[in-house]
Amino acid sequence: MKITSKKAVGILLFDQVEVLDFAGPFEVFSVASEVHDFSLFDVFTVAQSKQPIIAVNGLSVNPKYDFSDCPDVNILIIPGGVGTRALLKNQLLLDWVADKHLKSDLTLSICTGSGVLGKLGLLENKPYCTHQSVYEEFKQLIPTGFSQKEKRFVKSDERIYTSGGISAGIDLSFHIVEQLHGKEVANATADYMEYDRITKM
Repeated sequence: MKITSKKAVGILLFDQVEVLDFAGPFEVFSVASEVHDFSLFDVFTVAQSKQPIIAVNGLSVNPKYDFSDCPDVNILIIPGGVGTRALLKNQLLLDWVADKHLKSDLTLSICTGSGVLGKLGLLENKPYCTHQSVYEEFKQLIPTGFSQKEKRFVKSDERIYTSGGISAGIDLSFHIVEQLHGKEVANATADYMEYDRITKM
């Protein structure tokens, strides 16, 4: 069933976030809306505070919202990066993610962002993807989860999708665009971005 109402896409930021993990999905959802009269998605970033985020390799990013003023989120995106290790010890952030997930239509993790969902117990007895380098480590974090190392992304349950490392978040984002608005919209977005889509999970 295709959704026609505009969706709020909230992308979580944090220090040492992997750049393409958040910038790739940001671009896909933003361009999908742009080439369709800005009618499909409202895409924004959010962090624990509005202080500049220092991403992997030193990129400085200013989040649009913080946890106190973030609007409702229909699609929550949790990117990865080496900074996710600190997130697993940040109870305020974990509580915020848990609350937003409960209220969202979909929650997407990119790369090691799946560790946040694992820490919250949301991937127990479910298939999941993450970065290829941490599957062994995640056996302790998600002991009953079913790792899907051979897949680009996977539908973990009715509301959660997880993707593999870094660039896989772009393919997952295109998949969600197609699920919500159809192949024609997704392909038009890919054509504008000059991107060759990987459509299989």
